[in-house]
Formats: sequence, C-alpha cells, structure tokens
Amino acid sequence: MRHLRIFVAVAEELHFSRAADQLGMAQPPLSQAVRRLEKDLGAELFDRSRRQVELTPAGAVLLDEARELLLGEQRLRTLARRAGQGDAGTLRAGVPPGTTVATLALLLGACAEHYPGMSVDLQEITTDEQLRLIASGELDVGLVHHPVDVPGLRLGPEVRVELGVVLPRVSPLARLPEVALAELNGHDLVLLPRAQAPGWYDRILDTCRAGGFAPTGLRHASRPELLLALVTAGHGIAFDQGPVAGKEPRVVWRPLAGRPLTQRTSGVWPADRSSHPAAPHFAELAADVLARDRPAIPHRRDDAPADAEPPRPWAVVYDEATSRLHRSSTESGPPTRA
Repeated sequence: MRHLRIFVAVAEELHFSRAADQLGMAQPPLSQAVRRLEKDLGAELFDRSRRQVELTPAGAVLLDEARELLLGEQRLRTLARRAGQGDAGTLRAGVPPGTTVATLALLLGACAEHYPGMSVDLQEITTDEQLRLIASGELDVGLVHHPVDVPGLRLGPEVRVELGVVLPRVSPLARLPEVALAELNGHDLVLLPRAQAPGWYDRILDTCRAGGFAPTGLRHASRPELLLALVTAGHGIAFDQGPVAGKEPRVVWRPLAGRPLTQRTSGVWPADRSSHPAAPHFAELAADVLARDRPAIPHRRDDAPADAEPPRPWAVVYDEATSRLHRSSTESGPPTRA
C-alpha cells in the first residue's frame, strides 16, 4: 500500500521531485519504491525516456485501480477504528425485567445518537440469567441489580434508588409520613421471584430481619403490575419505587424510616480482552439514562423538621447542577464523581 501511495503521487504530479516533496520524503527512496513496484508487477509504469515523465499504458491502468485500493484501505481503517471504539457491529445487551418502556426508549435513543453505526440487541433478562450469559459469551453487557459477587467482571457507574413501602390506601400505616420496618409486622411481603436477582432478594430479607420485620408470608410477582394488584387486593405489602405505586390510585407509597433499602444497578461486562469494546460505553449511557429519567433527591438530613415533606423516592446519583454521575466502587464507600 505504501508503494501504491507513492505511485499515485508520482502519477498525479508526473514529476518525481514534486511527488517526493508532497510525500515529505527524499527523491532517491521514492524512485527506489517505484522501481520495486514495477519489478513486482513485471511492467514499467512510467516512460522516463522523454524530458517529461509520462504514464505507460500499464501505469494508466494501474492508476485507477490503485486509487480504488487506497480508498478501500481508508474505509477499512475507519471501520476498524470505529469498531474498536464500539461504534460498529452488534452489541448484545441485557436489561432487568420490568424496565419501563420510557427507559428503554431513552436508552436505545442514546445509543443511536452516540454510536450510530452500532446495532443494539436489547433483551429483557433477569440478573442471574444475564450473569450466566455473560460468562458463556452469549451476552456482551448486562444491566443488573446488586449485589453481584461474580469474579472476572467489570462494573460501570452505579445508579442508586431508595425504595419505600407500597401499602393499600386503606391501611392505617398509609397515614404516616414514613414507616419503620418493624411497623410492617403482621403483613405478607410481595417480592420479585428470587431467580430474577438472588443477591438482591436475599438482601431484602436480611434487611427486613435486621429492622424487626418478620413477614407472615412471602408472595411473588414477576411484573410491577401484578405486585400492585396483590397489594391492592390486601395480599401483602411491597418495597418499590414511588413512581411505580403512582400508577395505582388504591395504593400509596411511603418512605422507610432510616432509608434501609437502596437498590443498586449498574452495567457489567467481562474483564478480559474478549469483551465488546462498546460494553463500557453502554454501561455509561445506561447509568446516565437511569439517572436522568428518574429525579435525583438529596437524602433527608437528621435535623430536618418532623413535618418536612417526605422525600421523593430516588436517591442521589445524578447531580443536576453539574451534570455529573456519582460513581461508587464499593458497597459502603462514599460515591466519587465520574
């Protein structure tokens, strides 16, 4: 390809010295490169017998072909660079069940805007299944609920959501500005099936026990709609996000005293070199979309007045003032800014 570039420069200038100047090289190595190309092809490309250099018939034929080859080389370099940056090919990505249509639309739109050459194969899969598919190479990146105790994974920015309790509107607890876990005794608990996110499921039950809440029974709902239906029918209470409860007028959402339940979500992908180059970019975009799609709130201070308005359910992850994401590399450590 280097010899072809030199040949095209000489063919366009029809002057060896000017071609050398254009390419930023001395004339002797340029002339040697042309001679080597002629030897390799078995044909003279320039007629040097006259005062002005001219293309031979073989050189004229080669010029058009060389230009096409050089354009093809540039296209290959561009494609390889874009693929290396995650802007080409297909990315197989998983999202948790129950992800809202609005969130999915925002995420796909962000991917299309930032990486227009990349196709995203988005699949709704449980956390446990996402981790299995990533390990087997059938999924490039996942959006999972923590805790995730799997070696060999990289984690993207973490989005935190404070969960409150979803109660029937007729419940006496619905009159309280916030509810302590121990006050929920005597109720069944409605949960997502453990298979969807085993670590998160166990964390909820451990938190309930630590807070003095021993559910009389456990019920399972794989979709938010079923969860709301069970609570509405008086079959238990549930922990969820405020906007979810807002879909059903017969239930209310109340924050939990002390904010003991925080759902953490982040992108995960393989840590080895075989990982898709777009995986970390997808994790960044997903965190940005989740943070922007859900209003960030400050944690209520301990010295807030008792009659202060109860906080909204979403935890601080995205700083509206600085448009920056808060990263958290450990479960208990303070967040850092991305």
